[in-house]
Amino acid sequence: MRVPVVHQRGRRRRARYAGLLWNGAEVLVTLGVVLLLLVAHQLWWTNRQAREGAEQQVQALEREWGEGEKEEGGEWGSGSGAVSGRSDERAEDTSTADDSDPAPTRPGSGDDSRRTPAAASTPARQPRWDQAYAILTIPRLGLRVPVAEGISKPGVLNKGYVGHYPGTAQPGRPGNFALAGHRNTHGEPFRYINRLRKGDRLEVETRSAVYTYVVDRSLSQTLPGDGGVIRPVPRSTVHRQYGYTDPGYYLTLTTCTPEYTSRYRLVVWGKLASMRPR
Repeated sequence: MRVPVVHQRGRRRRARYAGLLWNGAEVLVTLGVVLLLLVAHQLWWTNRQAREGAEQQVQALEREWGEGEKEEGGEWGSGSGAVSGRSDERAEDTSTADDSDPAPTRPGSGDDSRRTPAAASTPARQPRWDQAYAILTIPRLGLRVPVAEGISKPGVLNKGYVGHYPGTAQPGRPGNFALAGHRNTHGEPFRYINRLRKGDRLEVETRSAVYTYVVDRSLSQTLPGDGGVIRPVPRSTVHRQYGYTDPGYYLTLTTCTPEYTSRYRLVVWGKLASMRPR
């Protein structure tokens, strides 16, 4: 009678392989859970936090303006995706028009300049860095968001605010009032600006006035380095058929495109239509 031989070595080898496979599966599952948590944090939690903070800032500005507190010697109160250009050491991702750009000029004798209120050319103090000093309202998108000076990510954009490009015009002033905002995450205020159409209203409220711009043109895609779109007379340096040739009172919105990438920039331009005191 033959006695069966048990190969202990082969059994131990199979047990070791099974243990390695099990450990590998546990590592993959753990990594998957971590990635899901990171995605949830970026797509949900950052939006929730930024939107709540932005709404509170809008309310704070409205209360401050309603109380009539005004900083001596200037208009601005005490409230708290971009195109590449000249950088500033205080901002992580700050840019303006090129160094060779002319200063904002007064419009000529065109229709836009005749309709623009004289108050629009009144000098104003520059707001402090990262200071929220205006409110942008876009009725078509149901958007009401604070505007802060500068376009740094930690100081402005990641708070859910819209950032004002330093060196560009202020609301209602001659030249180009240029703004940047996130397309995705951190409140994503500019997620749907691709839905804006010619004639849509863009309202900018400051302590002293409400400026109404009207959407006029858009550029669906350009390079991040296309600084021409935020010049005093905005005109793309990449797609030269897009933009303007005459001085005026412009508003520019910029954000990243396509969604969830920062490869290109989407641009929307508006023109000042009216101004009324608060």
